[in-house]
Amino acid sequence: MQNTHIWHQFHIYRHKISLIAFFLLIIQVLPLQAQQKSLIFNASGSDDQALSYGFFLAAHNSSLRIKYSDNFMDPAYPGLENVRAIMPVFSPGFALGFLVTGRLHDQLNLMFTPKVGFYEYRTELQLFTDDGNSPNGIGISTVPLLTEETLVEFPLLVKYKSERFNNTRMFFVGGLNGQIRTKNQEEANEDPVVLKGRDLAVEMGLGFDLYFQYFKFSPEIRFSHGLMNLYQPGYSDERLAGAISDIRRKSITLYLNFQ
Repeated sequence: MQNTHIWHQFHIYRHKISLIAFFLLIIQVLPLQAQQKSLIFNASGSDDQALSYGFFLAAHNSSLRIKYSDNFMDPAYPGLENVRAIMPVFSPGFALGFLVTGRLHDQLNLMFTPKVGFYEYRTELQLFTDDGNSPNGIGISTVPLLTEETLVEFPLLVKYKSERFNNTRMFFVGGLNGQIRTKNQEEANEDPVVLKGRDLAVEMGLGFDLYFQYFKFSPEIRFSHGLMNLYQPGYSDERLAGAISDIRRKSITLYLNFQ
C-alpha cells in the first residue's frame, strides 16, 4: 500500500517535477554555451535604460484548489451520499505577452507584463457505484469535468537582481496579478465547474538573466496562487451541489523572456 501511495503522489506532481527539471537544465546549459562561445561582456538588453521592452512565451500547469463545505461531511445531506471525492487535476496550457521594465536601481526593477493565458481546469468527480464484483458490493467511478478559460492578465511585479557576473544575473520576482476572463458569466454558467470572471493572484518566482550579443534571454519559473473565492454556487454540475464552499486558482509557469 505504501508503494502504491508513493507512485500515486508521483503521478499527481509529475508535471511540476518535469517543469522544474526542464528549468534547471536550461539554467545549467545556456550559461556554459555562452561562456564557451565568448567571454565578451555583452551590453544587449542593457540594464541602464530607464524603460526597456520585450516579449515572452510561457507554458503552465494549472489547477483549482477546492475546499469542501460542511455539508460534504454530513452523511445525511441529500444528494451527496454517492460523492466520494472531488479531485482537481493539473492541466497544461500556454500564454504569451509583453514586458515593460522600469529601472529603479541597478538591482531593482518594476515590471508590467500583460498577457493572454489559455487554461484548462480539470476536475475528477469520484462517485460510489454498485459493483457486483466488489466484496462489499460498492465500486468507484470517475467522471471528468473540464472548464476552459481564456484570461487577460495584468501582472505588476518587483524584480530583484543579483550583481552581474560576466553575462549572467540571478533574479527573484514577486507581485500581484489581476485576471479577467474573456467570456461573460452567462456563458461560464454552462461549465461543469462554474467560476467567477475576475481574480487577483499573488505571484513569486526566480530565474536568470543571460546576456547574448543582440538580446537578453531570461528563463524564469513562477508560482501563482489565487486570492479570491471563485466558486459560483447554483450553476455547476448538479452532483456538486452543496459540496463546495471555496475554489481558487493555482499554477506553476515556465517563462521564456526576451528583451
